[in-house]
Amino acid sequence: MRNRAFPILATLFYALTVLPWSAFAQITPSGAPVIPLPSGDVRKKAPQPGTPPKIQIGKAATKKLKNGLTVIVVENHKLPQVSFRVFVDFDPVLEKDAAGYADMAGELLSKGTTKRTKVQLDEEVDFIGASLSSDANGVSGACLSKHTDKLLELLSDVLLNPSFPAEELEKAKRRAESGLAAAKNDPNAIASNVANVLRYGKDHPYGENMTEETLAKINLDQIRTYYQTYFKPNIAYLVIVGDIKQADAFAKAEKYFGKWAKGDVPKHTYPTPKAPEKAQVAFVDKTGAVQSVINITYPVELPPNHPDVIPVRLMNTILGGYFNSRVNANLREKHGYTYGARTSLQSDRLVGSFSATASVRNEVTDSAIAQFIVELERMRNEPIPDEELQLVKNVLTGQFAQSLEEPGTVAQFTLNVARYKLPADYYENYLTNLQKVTPAEVQAMARKYVRPDRAYILVVGSKDEVSDRLKRFSTDGKINFFDPYGNPVRQVDQSAAANMTAEKVIERYIQALGGERAIAALRDVETTVEFDLSGMGKLEMTILQKDNNKLAVHMSMQGQVMNSRIYNDGKGKEESMMGGSQELQGDDLADLKEQAYLCKEAAYVTMGYRLLLKGIESVNGKNAYAIVVERPNGKKNTEFYDIETGLKIREVRTEEGMDGSPTTITTDFGEYKPVQGVQFPHSMTLSGAFPIPMKGIVKAVKVNAGIPDSAFELK
Repeated sequence: MRNRAFPILATLFYALTVLPWSAFAQITPSGAPVIPLPSGDVRKKAPQPGTPPKIQIGKAATKKLKNGLTVIVVENHKLPQVSFRVFVDFDPVLEKDAAGYADMAGELLSKGTTKRTKVQLDEEVDFIGASLSSDANGVSGACLSKHTDKLLELLSDVLLNPSFPAEELEKAKRRAESGLAAAKNDPNAIASNVANVLRYGKDHPYGENMTEETLAKINLDQIRTYYQTYFKPNIAYLVIVGDIKQADAFAKAEKYFGKWAKGDVPKHTYPTPKAPEKAQVAFVDKTGAVQSVINITYPVELPPNHPDVIPVRLMNTILGGYFNSRVNANLREKHGYTYGARTSLQSDRLVGSFSATASVRNEVTDSAIAQFIVELERMRNEPIPDEELQLVKNVLTGQFAQSLEEPGTVAQFTLNVARYKLPADYYENYLTNLQKVTPAEVQAMARKYVRPDRAYILVVGSKDEVSDRLKRFSTDGKINFFDPYGNPVRQVDQSAAANMTAEKVIERYIQALGGERAIAALRDVETTVEFDLSGMGKLEMTILQKDNNKLAVHMSMQGQVMNSRIYNDGKGKEESMMGGSQELQGDDLADLKEQAYLCKEAAYVTMGYRLLLKGIESVNGKNAYAIVVERPNGKKNTEFYDIETGLKIREVRTEEGMDGSPTTITTDFGEYKPVQGVQFPHSMTLSGAFPIPMKGIVKAVKVNAGIPDSAFELK
């Protein structure tokens, strides 16, 4: 028996690159383009500030219906279009052990009504060329002005008569399951989840993350109760922007939403999360990772109507809010640590946040954090040069002007003014107020809101390669470890490894498979594995092995062979439907040679591999021996063997991804079953090679069936 990750990966890489399936395209690192710069020292010749342009956004007219619905209308007759947004403004809800049901309720809101099925809704929206969507706080739509009544009828039906179909909930949960499976292996998603927990705590709505466990508890009763409790007109806004007269808009609002019944809505208050008193280091181990995701973060008290918001945005843009920001110039341009470094400082009615983020190579993780801190401290302690300040003001002015080209921007501005009690002319005077900000005000904002001394320094990466070098950033010299959902990781008892060696782990594995005699009796094995591509068909892998020196891997779809890799006693080749035939050499040939062994682990010593026992780690709730396997060519992978059963349950290795960059690939094995006295895994899940994990089910294993040598001919 042997690990089958490599032949499967090789052919899956081929399949998912030749087929036009954008959903399975490998996510690539964001390589920033080279931006041409004018000659000379541009910092000495910054554009002179001009008179801030007068922004004409459009006057908003407001009316409250009898049921309490606040209707806001902004006329704009430049184009024959109109947009609608119904926003129900209630306090965030703590979802507890069913975290995720609010977002799922929002998704299901537009998946069918008591009058229309989802298909009928979609057809009627498409027929008029409109858009209609829903979320946890309401519904939105846009159309040509001549279709206003039809779209309002549909929006009203969705908002007032949702049916929450059971079959749509099941579909939504399946999509969520796929998303969670992908997120569990995505270091950026992991960093986001853990940062939420660190900043806000799990007793705050912003600190809740959907998990497999909370998803399983979501049901229709919760979704209906959520809708019935919070979707009331007396706490809602209807924002209408576009080619429509105010009087007509108010009349239509009454016609389509006037029967929406008002009611009492519970209010929720939560303790305001505080930044840690001293800097703390938080770490999430991702075995085999070649990069670290850094997030220096903490909560910030900055409501959207606070006078600091505009100067804070200016300060953050200088620090890390655009391509030529200070942190990007330092970490990317000066030191070459990353493709991009950035900061964000978000306002929020309950609690905002600060984050400084980058993805960097393992070996420079500590150096990158140090340079982040250098720039954060420089922002606090050094005055901002006038030229740099004016340059960034010009950048923000351009961004603001460009945003006004989108009708949705005007609708959002109008809603913000109403929700946050902003001055009616807040956005019309935005650029004027931006230009008034002084260098002293920017530095005052940095000293108030930029606090590296009271931050969570979160890193997702390789514990073995990185963690020990981060202790110096923690005030108490400690590192706190977390799982991908922000739960503290308890240190695994290492006592079982005291008298164990890597060689003994492999010996236990051989015995768990069935013993040396059973392994030696293997002459040939044929394995068929099926991968479900999430509704896009099935990939079938047929793997043939013989005599520890012959291998054939065929990948097919709908009966058609798309790719084959064959190895026969030192020679190998690949044949593909698109690329013809080519001889394999180097690492590709070495990979096939290794996979040709009927039990490669039993041959580690004879193949000259070096083995090292790292210790004991937890894998999906099971304690496992972790051993590092190093080939003669220096390539390494980490293998995990269940302490209780002795069987291999995970293998992690770094390979070249489809975009050419290093990719950490995790293969999980399970459902071992005996076939003629030898245990074979009957399920395997590949994570990291593709945007979503690929689960394979072993459909058949044939042992010593007499595979002919002709199956391995190199034609």
